[in-house]
Amino acid sequence: MTGQPATGGDTGTGRDAILRAARRAFTLRPYAEVTMRSIAADAGVSASLIVKRFGSKERLFHTVADFEPAADALFAAPLDGLGRHMVLTMVRMRREDQGDPLLRAVFSLGNVDERTLLRERFREQVTSRLAGQLRGGDSELRAELIAGLLLGLGATLSLHRPGAGERATPEQLADLYAPAVQRMITGSE
Repeated sequence: MTGQPATGGDTGTGRDAILRAARRAFTLRPYAEVTMRSIAADAGVSASLIVKRFGSKERLFHTVADFEPAADALFAAPLDGLGRHMVLTMVRMRREDQGDPLLRAVFSLGNVDERTLLRERFREQVTSRLAGQLRGGDSELRAELIAGLLLGLGATLSLHRPGAGERATPEQLADLYAPAVQRMITGSE
């Protein structure tokens, strides 16, 4: 699962393109302003294909608001190498999916209910899940700080586009960034 995109791999159905376009749309505009037609145009598919694949705009939004696939990929390593794995996975997912798998929790422009849903799901599916895997004291605090480090990495790579981060290999980024993440994972063990 490490090298696979968060969307599970497109088998020619347009699913990945639809999800990328929907993530962009729901992050950049409030739910009420997002249309299936605009997502379809961005994805290069028909609106009817989106309806066929996801049923409705609401179901598509709930799919986009699901951080479980990203968390599955991010946490698929033993704790002693998890920091490096998470950095490599984040960078690869950003590049393969042409977008950050986590930042939508922070930068969504939806109404209060939409932003609250994204943040609650992020806490449940990413931060709390990670806290449950960590050993030692302050696991909840460390999980929140690790999430902050990953979000910070994503924000930095987005902010400095084009930049040195885009030109760096995932391994170079992991060499520099992963030790800080790993220190939070291991805590005071």
